[in-house]
Amino acid sequence: MPEADLVMYEEDYSKVNEILNHLLADSNSKFVLLVDRSGQLISIQGETESMDSMAFASLSAGNYAATSELAKIMGEREFSVLLHQGDKESIHISVVAERIILVVVFDDRTTLGLVRLRVKKAGDELTKVFNSIFQKVASEERRADALLDSSYRSGAEEEIDKLFKE
Repeated sequence: MPEADLVMYEEDYSKVNEILNHLLADSNSKFVLLVDRSGQLISIQGETESMDSMAFASLSAGNYAATSELAKIMGEREFSVLLHQGDKESIHISVVAERIILVVVFDDRTTLGLVRLRVKKAGDELTKVFNSIFQKVASEERRADALLDSSYRSGAEEEIDKLFKE
């Protein structure tokens, strides 16, 4: 079943950005971003002025999707963390709340150990925020469906009554 589009209220978006900014500062990373599994950029914080953030977000999601398929071939549900280590910069990719991809780009100003430690903490905080968001959206969808059902049912009953009165 395809996932619904992510809907965020301003206060949730502010919480997410606050967590990302803490992660950025605490891990001494270059930038962090959140992407949904379809590749849509949710938020980005840090040194990104010389980068195409939309392309980076899409490629990060594609990278995670490809690696997830490799995991399945190997009999794993998924690989929970991906690491791409370069000479100057590295990328740490993980999933939060089962639907959101957290990407941290860092260089030699920090260590992988510190990044992993800070990502764990931020991931737990982000999971709480996103689970709350998903619950709000599901509740609103149920309310909308109930209103639609009620409206449809009422309209259908009226039309049936008209048919039998004629």
